[in-house]
Amino acid sequence: GKDIQYETFAAIGVGDMSGDVFGNGMLLSKQTQLIAAFNHMHIFIDPNPDPAKSFAERKRLFNLTRSSWTDYNASLISKGGGIFERSAKSINLSSQIRARFGFTKSSVTPNELIKMLLTAETELLWFGGIGSYIKASSESHGDADDRANDAVRTDAKDLRCQVIGEGANLGATQLGRIEYALNGGRLKTDSVDNSAGVDCSDHEVNIKILVDSVVAKGRLTGPQRNKLLEKMTDEVGHLVLRDNYLQSQAISLLESQDTELLDLQARFIREMERAGRLDRAVEFLPDEEMLQDREKENIGLTRPEISIVMPYSKLWFYDVILDSDLPDAQELQQDLIDYFPTNLRKTYRKDILQHRLRREIIATIVTNSLINRVGGTFLASLNEKTGTSPVEIAKAFIATRDAFGLEDIWAGIEALDNKVSADTQNVMLKDVNQLIERATLWFLRNTTQPMDIGDNIKEFATSIKSLSGRIESILPDGVTDRVNFRANRYTQAGVPQGLAKKVAYLLLLVSSLDIVRTAASCNMKLEAVAKLYFEVGEALGLGWLRYNAEKLPGDNHWQKLASAAVIEELYSHQRGITARVVDNANGATDPLAEWQKSNTTAMDQTNQMIKELESGEQVDLAMLAVASRHLGSLANG
Repeated sequence: GKDIQYETFAAIGVGDMSGDVFGNGMLLSKQTQLIAAFNHMHIFIDPNPDPAKSFAERKRLFNLTRSSWTDYNASLISKGGGIFERSAKSINLSSQIRARFGFTKSSVTPNELIKMLLTAETELLWFGGIGSYIKASSESHGDADDRANDAVRTDAKDLRCQVIGEGANLGATQLGRIEYALNGGRLKTDSVDNSAGVDCSDHEVNIKILVDSVVAKGRLTGPQRNKLLEKMTDEVGHLVLRDNYLQSQAISLLESQDTELLDLQARFIREMERAGRLDRAVEFLPDEEMLQDREKENIGLTRPEISIVMPYSKLWFYDVILDSDLPDAQELQQDLIDYFPTNLRKTYRKDILQHRLRREIIATIVTNSLINRVGGTFLASLNEKTGTSPVEIAKAFIATRDAFGLEDIWAGIEALDNKVSADTQNVMLKDVNQLIERATLWFLRNTTQPMDIGDNIKEFATSIKSLSGRIESILPDGVTDRVNFRANRYTQAGVPQGLAKKVAYLLLLVSSLDIVRTAASCNMKLEAVAKLYFEVGEALGLGWLRYNAEKLPGDNHWQKLASAAVIEELYSHQRGITARVVDNANGATDPLAEWQKSNTTAMDQTNQMIKELESGEQVDLAMLAVASRHLGSLANG
């Protein structure tokens, strides 16, 4: 909830400005108030730092060949602060230090002071130096495997910082991270916090393989190569940060659906264990008893646990894709081109397409695109519902992404960073994911397998764009009012009206796939079929029934599957009934009224059934199953 480029925030750190991890971190925002830090020699305390002056001084130290905290200009430290030796027998704490940190003692040993700083109230605790300083209360110091810091290590339950950043490895044990997260703290893992470094190395290797192949062909000299590589530095940095932004966003999105996804995540963990790809004891993931307890207490996986499960899903899915023909798909060539910086895209397009690691790069791109957007459980869920392979699901996902132009919508939501709350962005992203799940499922059910991605994008993209631009005028008034109510909630939260409406209408647009197919099969104008389709849904209460199916309590996996099946059936019935109405039209000016007149008995039964359902206290699965069967008989004539 804080924009750290424009709002000051307090930080306590482990490390010093001569370390690239600590130093880089402490230079990322001019709003950083570094109130305390320590390394193996010194403890630095600045109770009320001036953000601008302290930033400039940290930058000066960082640019020195070597530095320690004793090189910091003491005149810039606020009143009461100072730099203290860790070798001292005791340290006297000024009134300003005691006031800032809430300390009661006036004299402490250096180790006592470090423990007090680790548990002090602050916004950020930044690990940029070597050592494991946080463990779970259930662990011994031996479990941290860092004897040098046994005297200062603290339990996660005692932490009062809001966020932990692990620029260094193993600042906290994994069980310590989980304990801190369960107590409301925000952190991921050291591997996720450091993943940009690995990603940067990947880009470097792949770029050099490409450029060196051009040099080998004599089209580029060595000095030209070096100059070209240097030119790309900033853009490569941007590409790397973009990858890692999306990964962190994915973790936040999964965390926001913690209890909804717990069952699917548990099933995925079991599947990976059965396949010999994961040992949950080694990764400190919950065992079966703990999962049951979490379910009872409505607690999902924590961010540190998601940060472990997500890479496993990526590694598994990458292997699956690489073993398939998907990396050879023509439609993914542009994804490969876009992986490289602009200078290379323009001049060396043909060389990129012949890159000796092109299949591996495409497999990585597809893996990240899918897992970062919808999570690994998406694949397991759709596989269970349809029996189709992860590769076919990936193809359907790509067709959905491109046919519905989701890249633009995602960009619009991400442009709202620090303008609307992260919670609002998460809700919008979940709305997009609801469309993805239903549209991907539709492609798997209604297209020839193996799926041709390009043909399906070609069939639907233009029509979906056309319907998207006119949908508000096509819908019955009642539907428009309900969707606009949802859009208004977004605008009230600060979302621009255009984007708010675009996201709010997304779930209705999933029906555009049925509408396009129906229009093509009956040789009728797209807009006319769309109008009729939504009128059918409103007249027969299909939207209301689907809404109630979504609200059903999903106490177990099978109940969730059953309610999802009913929702899918109801969409199918709407398409079927629309086709019946068209067949019965005979040039009528109001085809739906004409069809209802021809099916008076069935319509009376339907209206009576809906009235009974609406008058009940709660609609359950049995009621919805009966209603779906009745509507199915109408759809099938």
